[in-house]
Amino acid sequence: MAKERIGLLGGSFDPVHLAHIALANAALYSLQLHQVQLLPAAQPWQKEQLGAPAAHRIAMLELACAPYYHLVVNPIEIERGGPTYTYDTVSQLPSDNDYFWILGSDQLQNFTSWHHWQRILDHVQLAVARRPDASLQAPPELEHYLQSQNKVLHHIDFAPTAISATLIRERLQQHQSVASMVPQTVVHYIEQHHLYQL
Repeated sequence: MAKERIGLLGGSFDPVHLAHIALANAALYSLQLHQVQLLPAAQPWQKEQLGAPAAHRIAMLELACAPYYHLVVNPIEIERGGPTYTYDTVSQLPSDNDYFWILGSDQLQNFTSWHHWQRILDHVQLAVARRPDASLQAPPELEHYLQSQNKVLHHIDFAPTAISATLIRERLQQHQSVASMVPQTVVHYIEQHHLYQL
């Protein structure tokens, strides 16, 4: 039986926004994936305190993914709890698929600071998408390691966008519209649950 090609898109999703969904769909087509799993973090170790509790972030993700049968929410990191390390996540995945870790070019530049970064690459291939003001070129240490292991850095055909969860949270705190940045179902959910209010 042929292995399935599965994309993995991790993040705080605090909240999920249209650029996340666009990136997941772009990865699906660029990498010819069967599925993209979105993995909300429990406690991202390189970020500050999150704005919304895990249950709300999962609910918003499920609403955002609902129109796309190939986008799936995987709560593995939240169920595990504690600080979120990518190595812990990828080492828990079933070994009978081919996995592609989707990341922005900004994350690519600091990938070698990630916990057990070489061992992450035993479990997944890296697939990078352009982000504003960050190179698609792997940093020298990562590039050398990939070459030494005969591994390829995949590129996702994706037009970068200025949408960010930080900007969305700021706009919500100022009672400004985020309808152009967030799926409408998620906008309603945020309003209904009074999320991201000062």
